[in-house]
Amino acid sequence: MNYLGIDYGKKRIGLAWVQEGLDVVLPFGVVKDIDELAKLIKKEKIDKIVVGLPIGLDGKENENTRRVKKFADELKNKINLPIEFEDERFSSRQADSMGGDVSRDEKAAMVILSSYLERIG
Repeated sequence: MNYLGIDYGKKRIGLAWVQEGLDVVLPFGVVKDIDELAKLIKKEKIDKIVVGLPIGLDGKENENTRRVKKFADELKNKINLPIEFEDERFSSRQADSMGGDVSRDEKAAMVILSSYLERIG
């Protein structure tokens, strides 16, 4: 199974990828819009999408949460694949502490996808 992690931002969409069995989450680039993302998902034969969900520090939904859920609904209409959410609180902070040359958006997507995979065990 191929998983795609998504860090959805207002300007860029950071991506991370893992193939079940290899168990190494890798950066997978940045796209600018949902149409480019949908094409990539179909081309790469992604099986499941994991989207980072920005929940407030108080544990409640906010405007960003609703924005990301709307994005996920639009994406689901284009690709018809399972989409799961993963709490992305502190993912940017973790991304900033990672080394390497990939973008912060990709690193955040890697953190989101890794967190999801750990949670589902």
